Amino acid sequence: MAGFRTHITTSTILGVGYGATGYSLGMPWETSLLATGLCSVSGMLPDLDSDSGVPVREMFSFSAAVIPLLMIDRFEHLHMSQELMVLVGGLIYLFVRFIVARWFKQYTVHRGMWHSIPAALVALLLAFLICSCEDIYLRAFKSFAVFLGFVSHLVLDEIYSFEIRQGKLRIKNSFGTALKFWSKKGLWPNVSTYGKLLILVGIAVGDPWLMNHWEEPSHDVPHTAQQWLNDLLEERDRLFR
Repeated sequence: MAGFRTHITTSTILGVGYGATGYSLGMPWETSLLATGLCSVSGMLPDLDSDSGVPVREMFSFSAAVIPLLMIDRFEHLHMSQELMVLVGGLIYLFVRFIVARWFKQYTVHRGMWHSIPAALVALLLAFLICSCEDIYLRAFKSFAVFLGFVSHLVLDEIYSFEIRQGKLRIKNSFGTALKFWSKKGLWPNVSTYGKLLILVGIAVGDPWLMNHWEEPSHDVPHTAQQWLNDLLEERDRLFR
């Protein structure tokens, strides 16, 4: 499988390209830079199920610190005071750093369902809910950056399942264990993963900001980016009529 340096380098390069493309289409520069960073870091998310110590611990520590910052807009929307924001942010940090991290260690196995396409969609929806802001286009742009980084990790793991020895192509046993839609290790991992995915879809669809702003024109996103996204939606509607 690919190593840490290969994963982070690939996801960072993808992130730079993704952020630059967004900026060229009219996304705000700060949103484009944030999307670049999210894509870069997300290239290591699938390895949260790894048994290795330091990388996993550092990723959970980083995620626990960043998640409350990404939720500031939601805190403001809930009319929280500054003191309450600090308190809630601290609680979120402790919950992610210790409760979620321990849960991951106990209930996941390396190359299990956390290494899968459904898990990448779970990460996308979590990012959509965490990266809260009143502009649906900016949320979607940042959320897809997480999905892109996550999937880049899965693709690299599959590529590194092939190796050439003595002029012959050899396929490792790890082939098919990363870029997959279901696990062969039992029914429960699949039910659990797809169950979480459906729950997150329901929460995302029921998000008031999504319902209120999906069909409304945005005044925060420059015209070029907004028009580009509107064209994609119109094309989707045309294809599925």
